[in-house]
Amino acid sequence: MSQFAIPPNSSNRSTARLIRDLLRPYHARIAIAAVALIVAAASQLLMGQGLRMVIDRGFVASNPSMLDNALLGLFVIIAIMAAAAYTRYYHVSWLGERVTADLRARVFDHLMNLPPSFFEAGRTGDVISRLTNDTTQLETVIGSSASMAIRNVLLLIGGLGLLLATSLKLTLLVLLCVPLVVVPILLFGRRVRKLARASQDRVADIGAFIDETVHEIRMVQAYGHEDQNRASFATTVEQAFATGRLRIQQRASLIAAVMILVFSAIALILWIGGHDVLAGKISAGQLSAFVFYAAIVATAVATLSEVTGDLQRAAGATERLLELLRAEPEIHSPQNPLTLPVPARGELDLRDVTFHYPSQPDHAALEHFSLHVKGGEKVALVGSSGAGKTTLFQMLLRFYDPQQGEIAFDGVPLSRLDPRALRRHIALVPQEPVIFATSVIENVRYARPEATLDEVKAACVAAFADEFVERLPGGYESYLGERGVRLSGGQRQRVAIARAILADRPLLLLDEATSALDAESERQVQHALERLMQNRTTLIIAHRLATVVHADRIVVMDQGRVAAIGSHEELMRTNDLYQHFASLQLMR
Repeated sequence: MSQFAIPPNSSNRSTARLIRDLLRPYHARIAIAAVALIVAAASQLLMGQGLRMVIDRGFVASNPSMLDNALLGLFVIIAIMAAAAYTRYYHVSWLGERVTADLRARVFDHLMNLPPSFFEAGRTGDVISRLTNDTTQLETVIGSSASMAIRNVLLLIGGLGLLLATSLKLTLLVLLCVPLVVVPILLFGRRVRKLARASQDRVADIGAFIDETVHEIRMVQAYGHEDQNRASFATTVEQAFATGRLRIQQRASLIAAVMILVFSAIALILWIGGHDVLAGKISAGQLSAFVFYAAIVATAVATLSEVTGDLQRAAGATERLLELLRAEPEIHSPQNPLTLPVPARGELDLRDVTFHYPSQPDHAALEHFSLHVKGGEKVALVGSSGAGKTTLFQMLLRFYDPQQGEIAFDGVPLSRLDPRALRRHIALVPQEPVIFATSVIENVRYARPEATLDEVKAACVAAFADEFVERLPGGYESYLGERGVRLSGGQRQRVAIARAILADRPLLLLDEATSALDAESERQVQHALERLMQNRTTLIIAHRLATVVHADRIVVMDQGRVAAIGSHEELMRTNDLYQHFASLQLMR
């Protein structure tokens, strides 16, 4: 999925360890379910003895009193079995729901620790599929299939024991049939597991395709690409169907083979046992009990073969979840992290920094890059696309660490800081503002969830956002839609600026915050940015003159290096690259 994902590990040990860890907090609930399961299985086995007594002591002996007692005992056993089945089903289903919720929370918690590069290299739809569909597969196993498997194993063992006690000769016939049933399970089971994982991968492809198409629906329709998307989606769906069909075919073949073999064996037993009854070797009640137990054993084996398919699908799903849980970020907090001074100044020092993206080991995104930024200074970064400006921001946020050199914040190396503690001192206003599908107030106080409504309003006033927020139908409680579709570009940007103002952090990163705006929106956003930049260190990636001319210094970047540093006037006089850049972008 990305450079963080490791190859699938098909070891059952890893799957079992994950399930054991998830079940550990619920030992009491498991114990109750286990006792209920044993009682239910034992009650079902006792029914065979009740059936034998009804036939031999009731019907054959023509004894009404014994018939009544035997039937009463049978009803008591049935009542106990029903109560135990209810208890087992409730607690096992509860475990399935609870463990699935815990697993989803565990995987999501882990995802929050992975860097943006993990999701950039993979597909969001695949992650969503693993977090939803794959966990549902595990829920099916824990909440149903696993208990069914254990119950039928008990019935199988108990039934075989009672078969032996009833007739050794007939039991040996049953045992001769067991390998005929086990061999297909072993042969088909491995194929089902491989196809189950492939089927989950194809379902993930569908989710990823839908996520991408719906997210970019405007672009799809703007270029009239609907028919091509329909065709591509149909192909993806058919691939998923073809894989699912193969899995179903293998599983159906397994079930059919087991049923034919098992019930053929029962017919053979009835034929031989019937002759033994006629010869007086066993009673009619014993044969009835034997057939009852043989049916239990056959049903248990058939159910186990069917449940094996569920277990194989869950194993494939669990492997995919384990891949996510094994994915480890390259950026870790040190064992004994240092702390930043209070109050933080926002001073930056980059010394001989060199960095290559993992996907481009032969190309340096930053090369021997050195820059000192004083606390409270406003520094603009200009350069052509690929010069390393955005990479520099990602290094400051510690999404990556340099392969060479060092970056320090207020004199403390970033590698000695907890990444989360570092990021709590940085505010980011990206080129494409991020607006969440919630209210204005929740969007603005995203960086400070404890902020009051008055503080949110003050931040919006400072960002010149209050004038349009007040006109929204619900004011600050207005729902902004997915990715802020109910706002214009300039309005979204001012909400993002209000968020940064409310965060009130010593270092501000502005990533081309006005490049996509019209003149009027740019003017309003520029006023908001001027307020935001007061009394804090600011790094600005910019393509427009208005954004950089008032900076204390401008850094010209070229192919990951510092080409020149100075004011706008100085660089216009002395640097050809900046002059060319200004003529193309700043002056248009």
